[in-house]
Amino acid sequence: MSQAAIAQIFKALGDPVRLQIVQRLSNGTALCMGELSKDLGISRQGARKQIQALVSAKVVQLHPAGREVKVQLDTAALQQGRDFITALEAQWDQRLLALKQFTEQ
Repeated sequence: MSQAAIAQIFKALGDPVRLQIVQRLSNGTALCMGELSKDLGISRQGARKQIQALVSAKVVQLHPAGREVKVQLDTAALQQGRDFITALEAQWDQRLLALKQFTEQ
């Protein structure tokens, strides 16, 4: 995955409303737009805009279900973000180990 795509994931997750949407979807259940936008403190149109930002970042997927549209979390995108953070952690662990070894000599 490109760095631009990973940046889009983190950008999408950086908004409190979008983060709340992701939390609501985190149990693996797909929710319709109405259920998902309930009690977000924004209009239904505002919720749709936030969901579209998550779709653009490939954090969620939309699935038509009759007259409704179900929203489902795409865990693969979140895993790619997690893999990026894990790689950064490994780099820092190596640097800290090298620093520790240097200072102990």
